[in-house]
Amino acid sequence: MSGTLLDGHDVVLFDLDGTVFRGGELVPGALEAVREVHRRGVQVRYVTNNASKPDQAVVDHLAGLGLTAKRAEVSTSAQAGAAVLAEKLPAGSRVLVVGSAALLSEVDRVGLVPVSDFADDPVAVVQGLSTDIAYRDLAEACLAIRAGALWVACNGDRTLPTERGLVPGNGSLVELLRAATDQEPLVAGKPERPLLDRAVDSAGGRSPLMVGDRLDTDIAGAVNAGMPSLMVLTGVNTPADLLAADPAMRPDHVAADLRGLLQDPAEVAVAAQTGWQARVEDGVLELTRSEDGADAVAALRALCAVWWATSSGPVEVRAADEPARAALRELGLA
Repeated sequence: MSGTLLDGHDVVLFDLDGTVFRGGELVPGALEAVREVHRRGVQVRYVTNNASKPDQAVVDHLAGLGLTAKRAEVSTSAQAGAAVLAEKLPAGSRVLVVGSAALLSEVDRVGLVPVSDFADDPVAVVQGLSTDIAYRDLAEACLAIRAGALWVACNGDRTLPTERGLVPGNGSLVELLRAATDQEPLVAGKPERPLLDRAVDSAGGRSPLMVGDRLDTDIAGAVNAGMPSLMVLTGVNTPADLLAADPAMRPDHVAADLRGLLQDPAEVAVAAQTGWQARVEDGVLELTRSEDGADAVAALRALCAVWWATSSGPVEVRAADEPARAALRELGLA
């Protein structure tokens, strides 16, 4: 196999939930695509904003889904948060941990001392998600931050996808402390750079590619880090979200799923597409099919290329013919 998006990249950074799997199931095409990345000798890093689980738990979950992974291939926002603290604090410094046992373990691993009370005189607070967080934990963190402690948030994800739907994520609790302290945290996870930089460095990468489903974390993180990206339509963000994305959250490539990695880069690039014509007229984005066999995701790439080049924000999309109407319905744009 040659002429694929993988060519020219020495490490692929995969988001997990919504990109590789959804809960307890692999997304379509994930097994095939990840195995091909390994077969080609391209490094893999699984980069997750989830700070509640240790890297071994991620490895075990992937193994249960049929994907072989090593701990060294997993980069979590808990690891990134602990690394940020270690860069800024002397060894042995006390850090108030709001989060899971996994986050506490990462803080300990970098030579810092985890504590849970303001009375322990912490010089920093690190915050990650745990379903066991209580009011007391947030109150202790609030007191420490207001007293001048360095505040590091593992990530700012306001929601967390579950099999039951979206529930509050770490970012929602970060907002609570922001309101209570009038302070801003340093953020280690996507879309900020520490997590992605750490993952690339651990692989010795020089030409990384970020792959994800969320515009505000995965794709914005890639833009911040100056690396190309592939957005897949298997997770949180929709074609309508993609069209309306501002420049800081626009991917270079778009595919239905991870099998886009195995396509020619020109086929998945956000650019003019064979089989579709898109144009803006009187502020409306119009789609026409010019060739049989063109698929809906190709239409989406063509629409994005034209709209992003001329305008921004939400857009009305109309079809000039029945094949275009069918494509827009498939994309949820009609």
